Amino acid sequence: MLIAGFPAGAFQTNCYVVAPAAGEECVIVDPGQDATEGVEELLREHRLKPVAVLLTHGHLDHVWSVAPVCGARDVPAWIHPDDRHLLSDPAAGWSDTSASLFGGITLSEPDDVRELSDGAVLSLAGLELVVDHTPGHTRGSVSFRTPGDEIMFSGDLLFAGSIGRSDLPGGDYPTILRSLATKCLPLPDDTVVLPGHGPQTTIGRERATNPYLKEAAPHAGPTRGI
Repeated sequence: MLIAGFPAGAFQTNCYVVAPAAGEECVIVDPGQDATEGVEELLREHRLKPVAVLLTHGHLDHVWSVAPVCGARDVPAWIHPDDRHLLSDPAAGWSDTSASLFGGITLSEPDDVRELSDGAVLSLAGLELVVDHTPGHTRGSVSFRTPGDEIMFSGDLLFAGSIGRSDLPGGDYPTILRSLATKCLPLPDDTVVLPGHGPQTTIGRERATNPYLKEAAPHAGPTRGI
């Protein structure tokens, strides 16, 4: 599997392209602020043809470039229905104070928007990705993982040493702890976590060192591969 990425814009949001190999079809995950040029560079470098854009949630720093990226390549965007409204109303995902920082920014939905659901298996670009609904950061947050749990695209659910904030509209701390307990902790230690911000990590490393996963642990069910 080919996975390449870069941190986009002032928010340094990780945007990824994922393909079976160079020269094949791919999906794009979370094209954030000013990500269009970086995406095109990766597509040229690896000779990739995108077939879809996958969104871990609807916050502005993850969806900023979704409409131009989808429009340039005539591909659909996939997002959970609970966050779909943020594609055209990004200020709704921020506090009143934060929203004032984005005055004058207008976004629109891509022409083709498709909705994600918990447990769905997406078969795209010769890949299979399992969708896990992981609310708590936003109501419609999701993560994507390979069926064998080798790789998890965690969005803003889980970071190296931390987790996503839960104090914005649609966020809830007990809910994000439940998502961590039910969707992260059951994964094997060697699952590679590719987060929405910051460096990659593993479930095992976070299980051992991340204080939020330790807090979530009493709510987790049986674990696998430990």
